[in-house]
Amino acid sequence: MKAYIQENEGRFLEELYSLLRIPSISARQEHKPDMIRCAERLKELLLEAGADEAGVYPSKGNPVVFGQKIVNPEWKTVMIYGHYDVQPPEPLEKWVSDPFEPEIRKDATGRDAIYCRGANDDKGQLFMHIKVFEYQLRSGKLHHNVKFICEGEEESGSPSLADWVRDHKEWLGADVILVSDTTMISEKVPSINCGMRGLAYLEGTLTGPDHDLHSGHYGGAVANPIQTLCDIISILIDKDGRVTIPGFYDDVVELSAEDRAQLARVPFDLDEFKESLGVQELRGESGYSPLERIGIRPCLDVCGIWGGYIGEGAKTVLPSVAHAKISMRLVPNQESAVITRRFKEHLEKIAPAYCRIEVKPCEGGEGFLIPISSSAFQAASKAMTEVYGIEPVPSRGGGSIAVLADMQKILGVDPLLMGFGLERDTIHSPNESYLICQFHAGMESISKFYEYYD
Repeated sequence: MKAYIQENEGRFLEELYSLLRIPSISARQEHKPDMIRCAERLKELLLEAGADEAGVYPSKGNPVVFGQKIVNPEWKTVMIYGHYDVQPPEPLEKWVSDPFEPEIRKDATGRDAIYCRGANDDKGQLFMHIKVFEYQLRSGKLHHNVKFICEGEEESGSPSLADWVRDHKEWLGADVILVSDTTMISEKVPSINCGMRGLAYLEGTLTGPDHDLHSGHYGGAVANPIQTLCDIISILIDKDGRVTIPGFYDDVVELSAEDRAQLARVPFDLDEFKESLGVQELRGESGYSPLERIGIRPCLDVCGIWGGYIGEGAKTVLPSVAHAKISMRLVPNQESAVITRRFKEHLEKIAPAYCRIEVKPCEGGEGFLIPISSSAFQAASKAMTEVYGIEPVPSRGGGSIAVLADMQKILGVDPLLMGFGLERDTIHSPNESYLICQFHAGMESISKFYEYYD
């Protein structure tokens, strides 16, 4: 695979760039034509790589790209999952280059990286699988059936894919769902993700007076919705970093001392971690390490808050309405629908009489775990050991790919999260990038996975 990469690197990059240049932002309706254009381009790339068939199929939301190569029905089938939608690029002024014009430049360590929205998450990582499939097929080494399922709504919570999977279940038989949409601990400490958290994401709207008021005429006599909303948010987490919603921890399974000891094997430099984030200290649930807080514990975060006047200059207004978006990362056994209901009931109960509060669910999905004893995990571990020169560490991811839990349940197939991103890639932020060396190592590792997965 290494020689094939070297011979075809220029072509690989141009093909990847053809995806990266499409602003496939699922969160915005005005980019609907871009979603279709990106799906069609993915279909073309699958067919060019050697898929027997590939198509763009409608869903209740953005289209799903499905393609496959059935070499021998008796052989194992690997199904690749990925997504072609990306996060909005704002704030644009923070980007060094155009967020949808890929550019290779040196990073702070002097290494080449592709800078573009989607370079890592997930176009770059998904593209690796297409090229490995191409190589395996053209070299005569392909001894698996391969299927691709690529969605355009992962960054919006995958609201349509579970239904699409149910409706097309007969197409999707496989032995493993192979995914590259996660990060590893570091290049020196490769890791394979054996679980991810779920998600409950909501928007709260708090209304006070029925119209904006003059802050001089009414300030001090009428409750300010922004201040009231801040008061409510401030008591959702206690001094020990625990979420105060009644019943929030009821279904959380406490890890055994042995399991926590296994997780503690992961190398972690606290000072380096803080420095990489530009913070002096960390904060979180008492009694747990930073890695445990991220991987095995649930949490609540305010992702956005707004209201009133935020334009240039002064406007003396007491606003009528305030809003906040809140995410709760959940661990396996916590159900997003249950947590959403408990959150809504709690806010309605604690909201004072001088305001009205409305809670609207936005996204939800479950967490999952996979066994590290499986043949797929062992094949991935062996492959990455050979490429990186060190055995990868099993890890637990703090993020969410909620639809994988749905696919696991519907299809009865475990996902394998073999991701090659790094924290330095700043996905979801300005100047997202993907190291060329990781791009290469990822393809080499995936190719070797096919060799060892039997």
